[in-house]
Amino acid sequence: MTDAISRIRRFNRAVSTEIGALDHSYLGRGRPLGAARVLCTIGESGAVVSELRDLLGLDSGLMSRLLRGLEDEGLITTTPCDQDGRRRVARPTEAGCAEILAYDALSNERAGRILDLSGAQSEAMLEAMDRITTILGQHRIEISEHHPETPDARHCLQRYYDTLARRFETGFDVAQSRDPDITDLTPPRGSFLVATLEGAPLGCVGVKGDGSELAEIKRLWVAPSARGIGLAGKLMQAAEHRASDLGITTLRLDTNKALTEAIALYRSTGWHEIDAFNTERYAHHWFEKHL
Repeated sequence: MTDAISRIRRFNRAVSTEIGALDHSYLGRGRPLGAARVLCTIGESGAVVSELRDLLGLDSGLMSRLLRGLEDEGLITTTPCDQDGRRRVARPTEAGCAEILAYDALSNERAGRILDLSGAQSEAMLEAMDRITTILGQHRIEISEHHPETPDARHCLQRYYDTLARRFETGFDVAQSRDPDITDLTPPRGSFLVATLEGAPLGCVGVKGDGSELAEIKRLWVAPSARGIGLAGKLMQAAEHRASDLGITTLRLDTNKALTEAIALYRSTGWHEIDAFNTERYAHHWFEKHL
């Protein structure tokens, strides 16, 4: 345990030094990291103060002091929310927008220097960063309904196809698969769910419906950086709940023998194996679950 703690502290020191967290003037803009982070999180479109506080994990006293300091600099204004006067909204001024753009440019420059420093190890470093970010932020992962043609949904689907192509003995060609029609993955027939963390897509699952009480689960995928934290199970639970909302009472799915983790998940969460119900060329197992 002592060694593990020392390794974490060493990592924290390396990161805080490299990103300039200890500098009194973060990125040379005249204010410390905390104030800069609040300003950039407010963004050019503004943010509700209570949501901003929850997102950054700050107590109300510290948040008030940081906002007051930004107001004194003329970088933001805080006004009552139009829809609810009890809530306040922080919005950047023209000077605040200019500072946000300056921080973006400087942050990109510093990130570029880190990439240059990592050299041939850059991809390994980025994968490690993604993994750490996901583990530390897993409680903030959101699962929401998307149209299958949105950029996040298409990203997940392409990564899903790439994964199958690597893992299946015969490879994978979506054109040779029973690829669901988009209308079957959108309400009122079905649904497509995407898991995201701070805007980055981490996983997906589809409910393929035909308007009856029977539907199929399709395209369950989780990013490598998010595996091992239970996200696949949460996506399946969300899909089952959404299916129930749509009046679906029975779900089915098919899967390939190579996807051993998925098969184990289905068997441990109330799915039971049945005879083949379709002619999917890549399927070896078929499952069913009554909701």
